[in-house]
Amino acid sequence: MASLPVVRAAVLVAFSGFLTLILGFGLPVALNFVTQAFGLSEASGTECIVAVYAVFVVYIAMPRLPRGSVKVEGKAVFVTGCDRGFGHALAKHLHRLGFTVFAGCLSKVGEGAAELENMHSDTLKVVQLDVCSEDQVSQAVEFIRANLADPEKGRVVNIASMYGRMGNALRSPYCISKFGVEAFSDCLRYEMKNWGVKVSVIEPGNFIVATGIMTRDTVATTAEKLWKEAPPGVQEDYGKAHFEQHMALMRSYCNSGQRDITPVLEDITDALTSKRPYTRYNPTEPHWWIRMQVMTHLPAALSDRLYF
Repeated sequence: MASLPVVRAAVLVAFSGFLTLILGFGLPVALNFVTQAFGLSEASGTECIVAVYAVFVVYIAMPRLPRGSVKVEGKAVFVTGCDRGFGHALAKHLHRLGFTVFAGCLSKVGEGAAELENMHSDTLKVVQLDVCSEDQVSQAVEFIRANLADPEKGRVVNIASMYGRMGNALRSPYCISKFGVEAFSDCLRYEMKNWGVKVSVIEPGNFIVATGIMTRDTVATTAEKLWKEAPPGVQEDYGKAHFEQHMALMRSYCNSGQRDITPVLEDITDALTSKRPYTRYNPTEPHWWIRMQVMTHLPAALSDRLYF
């Protein structure tokens, strides 16, 4: 599978060709109209377009600039959700890099926790953690504090999603939760600045097939439960055929997305080890990155027509 930079470069070339045609045929007329309306010279409009396009090219094609590194030795990381998915892979990845890892698992007798325990490492400790339980959260904090050489932990890295920045049909509960993570992370970053605590957000794209976060079986089970529990009026308004059509669409998503979660792990690592981490990271395919920019920067009337 091609690496993300290669894919981005390919998309950039295709997009550049498309944009060149549009700029070549339509831009001169548009620029003349705008510059005459605002009393500017024709050169001013051209320079603005070139500058914006140059920024786009640099952002997409240029590799990440080095921003200094923090030594891993003696550093500890607390990772939640280590039973499976991103959390499980991240715990093992950071352990290989030399971090002391506290891996929070919903079930210490589950398959994911057992795999981590079987590594028999003094620098990887599995912690019982149901984040919805205040008692377990408090116990986890006390355990970690008691086992830290240096209790002054200085980074927070939260996992949100590209759907924390834009909505989508059939995704309302998921989008709401991710928008909440984004807002919380922003507020926390403002509040923690005085103490030198850096807060970053990771916004992964579509990694459904890699993480197994959604399967055809879970979609079918959830759909059946939703339909049975829906009030008669709701069932009548939507209709079973409409409902089934959308559930079929959801099932089709289950095998989609990137299979390699390395881009996510690399971005989280950068957020932990860079002296100047980014506020947001976007490990996603280029077409999703472009869609997120369109959805968040263009007027809704235009972005809605493009995607819905």
